Amino acid sequence: MRLHDVVQTSRAVAQTSGRLAKIELLAALLKRAAPDEIATAIAFLSGSPRQGRIGVGYATLQAARAERAPEPGAAPRGSLELAEVDRSLDRLAQTTGKGSARAKDRLLRELFERTTEDEQAFLLRLMIGELRQGALEGLVAEAVARAAGLESDLVRRAAMLAGDLGAVAHVALTEGAQGLARCRVELFRPVQPMLAQAADDVLDALTQLGEAAFEYKLDGARIQVHKRGDEVRVFSRQLNDVTVAVPEVVAAARRLALREAILDGEAIALRPDGRPLPFQVTMRRFGRKLDVERLRAELPLASVFFDLLYADGSPLLDEPYARRFAALAAAVPEAHRVPRLMTADPREAGRFFEQAIAAGHEGLMAKALGARYDAGARGAAWLKVKPAQTLDLVVLAAEWGHGRRSGRLSNLHLGARDPDTGGFVMLGKTFKGMRDEMLEWQTQKLLELETSRDGYTVYVRPELLVEVAFNDVQASPQYPGGLTLRFARVKRYRPDKGPDMADTIATVRELHRRGGGAG
Repeated sequence: MRLHDVVQTSRAVAQTSGRLAKIELLAALLKRAAPDEIATAIAFLSGSPRQGRIGVGYATLQAARAERAPEPGAAPRGSLELAEVDRSLDRLAQTTGKGSARAKDRLLRELFERTTEDEQAFLLRLMIGELRQGALEGLVAEAVARAAGLESDLVRRAAMLAGDLGAVAHVALTEGAQGLARCRVELFRPVQPMLAQAADDVLDALTQLGEAAFEYKLDGARIQVHKRGDEVRVFSRQLNDVTVAVPEVVAAARRLALREAILDGEAIALRPDGRPLPFQVTMRRFGRKLDVERLRAELPLASVFFDLLYADGSPLLDEPYARRFAALAAAVPEAHRVPRLMTADPREAGRFFEQAIAAGHEGLMAKALGARYDAGARGAAWLKVKPAQTLDLVVLAAEWGHGRRSGRLSNLHLGARDPDTGGFVMLGKTFKGMRDEMLEWQTQKLLELETSRDGYTVYVRPELLVEVAFNDVQASPQYPGGLTLRFARVKRYRPDKGPDMADTIATVRELHRRGGGAG
């Protein structure tokens, strides 16, 4: 398969509005892929190279892309095989150290010399994370199922357990359902975390779930802990290995009676009185490989678990929540379990909610007693109940500030995720809720993500998630989605979440509907 085939399919998908039509286009391409091309095709169609970040900036890519005549005797433009492109990206990703900038520039120039203008544009957007072609991973998973003649739920679940859609696609297309049956939860291979939808209040949660378990919603960092004897590894919400940064989490896991386990929970920094420190303080402990012991002494982390996914050889994901928590309670001391109440009484649940807020936590999680653990899904079996309306949105751009904020990026352009197009829908702007240290941090971070700018706005790769509090959703013809947030203000950044975890435009529309749909 040539790169040209993928580029043409990508363009067709971007120009197609219907979900089913997009899936058909993707499936038709995947059916033509050779076995050793499948993983690369999946990565390209999902919008990111198989190698992840390759350490090349926008300016370098643009310079390498500059038009030049091919070398004498070179293969014609547009003839590159997909496997050749993948090998080139491998070399780019592996080129590090002294002299790497010059070497990467040479590799890029060699790659671009053999590509057409359309192919160059595709590769540039792929490498900077700006390939908005309407083929998010969920759609690609359905296309894999269509190409392989399998149920989409089977493919999605295998991908959630394996954590690698490319590998699952290869199995689905070469071995079928029998091969996918081997995809199961394994120690030290992180599972995508189960996610929650929002509920208005505890009464709304009980109306949806009936009798439910209510747990404190901690304002910490989501962790997944894998244990076999004394071997312990800790993964973040985005499935990154953060073991080195959290030695006290490792120590707590080693003390558990279970020999083998996969636990879902939170790591959280607490004050001496047991109240939580701000989320940003907890996040200082993550991503650090140096000074870990000093930080551990200054800012110790508590481990609090709320689910057990695997115990001593037995996968528990398909067991109902009530059984999983019973197994957790039998294996994990109460001091390391999230506070919990099981009830159908809204008054009792309301008191528990106030208790959680008074203790400094975000609110409650309400969980259906009979629900399995849907890895990677944001279903209605888990509901979050918080005192103020918030959304997790992507920063699309930022405007330079004025006066006291001069020289710093201040006014954020906020976007909700649109699963149907693979892009983001702008909901408005906000410059409220930002302290000086936040302004400094976001200016530096956003400039690292810059893709272009005009006189007063810096446009960025849609990678940075921000939690935004607001009063209500109102109609606005000024923005593409026809909606905007009233009195939006920044609550905090969410470096633990990726853009695929942003709230969707459908969620925003539903909030508008619930609020009466007033303009």
